[in-house]
Amino acid sequence: MDAKKILTANMDDIVFDGRNKEYGAYVLRRSYEKNIRRGVIGGVLIFLLIVFIPFINNAISSLRATEVEEEVIVSLDLEAPPPLNPDEPPPPPPPDVPPPPPPSKPTIKYTPPVVKADDEVIDEEPPPFIEELEDIAISTKTQEGSEDGVDLGILDEYGDGPVAPPVVEAPPPKEQIFDRVEQMPQFGSGDKELMEYLANNIKYPAIARENGIQGTVVVQFVVDKDGAITQPTVVRGIGGGCDEEALRVVRGMPNWSPGRQQGRAVKVKFTLPIRFRLE
Repeated sequence: MDAKKILTANMDDIVFDGRNKEYGAYVLRRSYEKNIRRGVIGGVLIFLLIVFIPFINNAISSLRATEVEEEVIVSLDLEAPPPLNPDEPPPPPPPDVPPPPPPSKPTIKYTPPVVKADDEVIDEEPPPFIEELEDIAISTKTQEGSEDGVDLGILDEYGDGPVAPPVVEAPPPKEQIFDRVEQMPQFGSGDKELMEYLANNIKYPAIARENGIQGTVVVQFVVDKDGAITQPTVVRGIGGGCDEEALRVVRGMPNWSPGRQQGRAVKVKFTLPIRFRLE
């Protein structure tokens, strides 16, 4: 390499003058500075990203904290009861039907032997063997029956005849639960107080709030004769914890004024829609 080119050439050109520049070492030396710059710049960017991640999270959290809290609005849709006919008599109570007697077990005739004179002996069927009496009740006559039936025995305690089957009392009739009555149950002074109670006691579930869940939860319960709330169930829910929250508030209600039919307090089924809405 002549003297003029040496002044403008770099170290790689001087070292590899007259040599094969396609060799790997020359290529690596030429691109070394470029690769170093890329590595340094990439490392600095990654370092800055790691350092500023906490600041980014704090900025996002502060933005969420400054959002206006949504207002929880609980509205009630109460249907008016249909008009009742005062001249229509109440439905008659169900008739008391005694249950059928239980079936008896199959029995076989087996009477104790009696010593008689030969001329007084009447030919009868021979007494059964012991093996035949294992699963069959002993009686004064042979008759068919059910294996799951009641063992009536041979005689009652007085010796007057077969033991009567036990008397099974019919269960008391279930008290009727009305859907509509002349005077429907009432919470406090009316619907306005009921709405105030729900609005003051319902807490919007955090899961439903974060996922934007809103809608109407329909709760059905029975107002007892003393005004207590019993058998609360969700007949239509929306999830996100809203169903459980509606049940919690309904279970915690104070006693209502009971419903009345013909002047007497009765059990009444009540349906209460509770609307969860975000604004």
